[in-house]
Amino acid sequence: MVEESAYWVAWSQISGIGPVLLRRLQQHFGTLATAWKATKQELGKVEGFGFQTLEKIVQQRSRLHPEQLFTKHQQENPYFWTPADANYPRLLLETPSPPPILYYRGEVELQENLGQKPLVGIVGTRRPSEYGIRWTRQISTALAKNGFTVVSGMAEGIDTESHAATMKAGGRTIAVLGTGIDVIYPQKNRDLYKEILTAGLVVSEYPTKTPPDRTHFPRRNRIIAGMSRAILVMEAPLKSGALITATYANEFGRDVYALPGRVDDYPSQGCLKLLTQGACLILKELDELLKMLGAIPQIDEVEQLSTVQQLSLPTLSPELQQVMDAFVLDVAEGIASDILPFDLIVQQTGMPPGSVSSALLQLELMGLLSQLPGMRYQKN
Repeated sequence: MVEESAYWVAWSQISGIGPVLLRRLQQHFGTLATAWKATKQELGKVEGFGFQTLEKIVQQRSRLHPEQLFTKHQQENPYFWTPADANYPRLLLETPSPPPILYYRGEVELQENLGQKPLVGIVGTRRPSEYGIRWTRQISTALAKNGFTVVSGMAEGIDTESHAATMKAGGRTIAVLGTGIDVIYPQKNRDLYKEILTAGLVVSEYPTKTPPDRTHFPRRNRIIAGMSRAILVMEAPLKSGALITATYANEFGRDVYALPGRVDDYPSQGCLKLLTQGACLILKELDELLKMLGAIPQIDEVEQLSTVQQLSLPTLSPELQQVMDAFVLDVAEGIASDILPFDLIVQQTGMPPGSVSSALLQLELMGLLSQLPGMRYQKN
């Protein structure tokens, strides 16, 4: 959908319109192309669009031409996805704030994007102890040898160790940057960056030449959590950015695991706090950890669709049946049958967002669907 992708790029250029507001625009109007043509009064009906935001939209929108902007953007940043693209990472798309533009470099593996290969995030302190380094290497190696892709942020410490150990074991890794896709930070990871490009992927929501900025890295952490099925926190002080990633993971419905440490070890204080809040314990028996991670449902579990389930559904009106049909697994498209985000349901059915919203509510009351965080719906 080149046209819709162009509008994702155009809307992202308007100051004050971030990922959350863009998601609301899409849900309200169905497409960002429709939202672009909406009047000031129509835009004002969307939650979060106050007077100042509307004024910025009116002023800036008149100076932007989406198709021309998209062509120029492709020339300057040729490799990127928008939520309108079929190859946009499916798990990230389920979150409340998917990046409007996700730049990438390296080797793309579509099974990862479609959720058909498990991605596990590993995060932690920039100043790990020997204990943290040793366990990060062991766990990264075990994940790599068992078919998991390891996601981290290419920062010093735990991130660096997880990327390096994964590749040494012959596995794939994804680095999520807080800089432009072509800006290496820290500089000491230049060789690591080059190696990741040959054995995995580097992604960022920031365009080329974007330098490091302290505000970028906490935002980057939501992408690590959003792309991953689970987050492992290896070592983290109480003020570590890894705890931000764990918070996002909880908000997104991901499992969080923490490596325990001694109560008087500074690098372990954040992990111990996570364990008191319900995080899963990483134990010495890694087979048990791998079993737990492997038990996380994968998007390509075709067994979810059965003739018995279809026959047991009550007679539905055409509109309700159309929404339920959106949850049928399309293997060719790689779409999940049991959990779908609101915007994908609208896209699959071709119905107006208001009609879809009404149908979803009726199906919830009938016990056929359940609403999950982030405007996602699960087939019961």
